[in-house]
Amino acid sequence: TLRKPISQSSMADWASKNLNMHTQGIFRRRISISNMLSWNGGSIKKPMLITSNRTIKKEACEMFKLVQSYMGDRQTRMDRNHVALVTVTKCWSMQGLRDELYVQLIRQTTDNTCYRSLAWGWELMAISLAFFSPSPKFQSYLEGYIYRHLDSDENIAQRIKELVDMKNKKNSKSRKKRKQNTEDEGLPISTYAKYCYRKLQKVAITGGKKGLRKPTVEEITHARNAIVTPSLFGSSLEEIMLRQQDMYPGNKLPWVQTQLSQQVLALGGEQTEGIFRIPGDIDEVNALKLQVDQWRIPSSLSDPNIPASLLKLWYRELEEPVIPQQFYKECISNYENPDAAVAVVQLLPELNRLVLCYLIHFLQIFAQPSNVGRTKMDVNNLAMVMAPNCLRCQSDDPRIIFENTRKEMSFLRMLIVHLDTSFIEGLV
Repeated sequence: TLRKPISQSSMADWASKNLNMHTQGIFRRRISISNMLSWNGGSIKKPMLITSNRTIKKEACEMFKLVQSYMGDRQTRMDRNHVALVTVTKCWSMQGLRDELYVQLIRQTTDNTCYRSLAWGWELMAISLAFFSPSPKFQSYLEGYIYRHLDSDENIAQRIKELVDMKNKKNSKSRKKRKQNTEDEGLPISTYAKYCYRKLQKVAITGGKKGLRKPTVEEITHARNAIVTPSLFGSSLEEIMLRQQDMYPGNKLPWVQTQLSQQVLALGGEQTEGIFRIPGDIDEVNALKLQVDQWRIPSSLSDPNIPASLLKLWYRELEEPVIPQQFYKECISNYENPDAAVAVVQLLPELNRLVLCYLIHFLQIFAQPSNVGRTKMDVNNLAMVMAPNCLRCQSDDPRIIFENTRKEMSFLRMLIVHLDTSFIEGLV
């Protein structure tokens, strides 16, 4: 459930306290907040946000030029992929630049009379959200801005027309250097906004790209493609099955689930100490994620912890957990009752039931005594590491979360020990 974002008046209040008010002209007259947050064709002499960090001050002004270059409002010799890479890498490396970038993008996508430039600004916002989140204090401001564009296509076209007409009246005799148009030179803005809204919810929780390896051009391209082609990670089970319909029409289970599970076993995961508990190298996990999202499993894999970590991530990032939210109470109410726990599984939607049964069948392999001796991961340990990826507590109360964590583990343990999953063998 998406919470209602803060009101526009609250945002104006936030802007008055946090914007680094710019001046213009020989008398250094202060620019109004509305002008500070409207498209600007020139450069900026200081950051959009108040900061005392000298490096941030310098980098912010350079970044504004990069934003303009990506949006086609400034000439550059770099291609747009490289511009996006430089911009994203700056912010990924320097946390203090992240809110600055989002404010700059808000500015350049407000009252912008060029539809192509506007669309590319939203595209850069979508790409950025794949790598880092805004700060918690700025998140609701950005969320509110995106929210107002979820169904705004007609309003945007009308607003561009009004702005162009106003400029034409003012500059009737002058030649306009900037291309002004309302033709469709990109996706509808609402498409970008809907993607950004969902992405913001997720990145605020996950924190974006992790690891030491800097962003790559491949990751930039992947982030852009994800706007139109949903990723296999973070989507719903239904979306994933729909995506694989053309390539694997006969499959009853998500390709990503079966392939990663088989990779863990193929690399001897059931004989690897600490499997599912010891994380794989985060940069290698990120690299594999990129490949899997392109329906490829590299033959160079050697460490079973890499596909095991990615498999856990896939379950954890599902838009809705494997056990849907409406069954959560039944699960934690029947955490000590084997028959009732198994009965809950039978109530699940067919796709969720198959996906869960496949996972339990997979974990039952690791729970065999001959494997536990090697992995040191008995049924309790397996339930402990996997329960958070299957069930999601919605409460914010730490006491309830703590209490329910124990029940979630116990419920999954019941399934590993008592659920008959023999029918799943051979199913793909």
